[in-house]
Amino acid sequence: MKFLLICSFLPSIINFRGKLLEAIAAKGYEIHILAPDTDQFQEDFQTLTQLGYHIHNIPMQRAGTNPIADAKTLKVLYTTIKAIKPDYVLSYTIKPVIYGTLAARMAKVPHIFAMITGLGYAFQTADNQAPSTTQKLIYSLYKKALPNCEKIIFQNPDDLALFRHLRLMPNNFPTVLVNGSGVNLTHFEVIDLPRDQQGNVKISFLLIARLLKDKGVVEYIEAAKIIKQQYPNIEFHLVGWMDENPNAITQAQLDDWVSQGIVKFWGKLADVRPSLAECSVYVLPSYREGTPRTVLEAMAMGRTIITTNAPGCKETVVDGVNGFLVPVKAVKQLADAMEKFILEPNLVIEMGKASRKIVVEKFDVNKVNQTMLIEMGL
Repeated sequence: MKFLLICSFLPSIINFRGKLLEAIAAKGYEIHILAPDTDQFQEDFQTLTQLGYHIHNIPMQRAGTNPIADAKTLKVLYTTIKAIKPDYVLSYTIKPVIYGTLAARMAKVPHIFAMITGLGYAFQTADNQAPSTTQKLIYSLYKKALPNCEKIIFQNPDDLALFRHLRLMPNNFPTVLVNGSGVNLTHFEVIDLPRDQQGNVKISFLLIARLLKDKGVVEYIEAAKIIKQQYPNIEFHLVGWMDENPNAITQAQLDDWVSQGIVKFWGKLADVRPSLAECSVYVLPSYREGTPRTVLEAMAMGRTIITTNAPGCKETVVDGVNGFLVPVKAVKQLADAMEKFILEPNLVIEMGKASRKIVVEKFDVNKVNQTMLIEMGL
């Protein structure tokens, strides 16, 4: 029996799907992975192959809608899937879900599943603004692809509701709702909060994200500027990397923030735990998520959270219990929430404990994966 995973970014597999693939392999399945640009990620490639997984490179542009390039993607997906002959296919992110699902149906795969892990810029429109031509194209492609699935897996109820509202899948189509991708509670253990020289809790903030506007990076920086006017010694940390996405932050913007001393930039980290250990409050001002994995990792390590009252993000925080929820793009409210911790540092201790409790009860990766295995009939 063969299980095939299709994704658009090879490095995401170990962190986001590693435990799921481990559980499927333990059931005796031969694991195959389709992803683009595999030669650019040698360390991830070697790690996965050492686990006995079979990696197949496919041509796929992560961003953009070039019809010729996407047609080539679909063709190669079809021929590769037909050669592998998998019993199960699971795809996640936009292009793998659309073209992977269509190719799997063409190749007559018996069991096809799609996982909606978050809706990016393709689903963002201003109030009362009609979808763009690109968005309409993406919606139409979803409508063609999704009915070929056995079930569609969603990571938050808002994404599920939006797909139904946009009629991207038939009415009463089988869906599954899971608590994000879960988090490895053994790998992300509680670690002591940072302390100053007097032994007091040190208030410092951290954001981990691809450097995209819709991750709330600009709002994070603007709130940091406000805080630093009154509390110049408060530290703001940023972990992430540049992206080819249309909403990406520019290198010039990043350089300017660093040179002004607004933020300490760590770059891209293979292991984010050292950066989480340096912070006492984790901040994600994102416009929309599936269920944000970095928030779950911070919660698992006993950190309090500030995030937005947005789909996916709001699933992680009980406002006033393990952190605070603020409106999307609301810089002042974000800064106000940050200041609460500066004025009452003991909050980070109690709320950090609450974060760990919530993540253990709701977001344990083993519990999430068990639900997925059952729903996929594995």
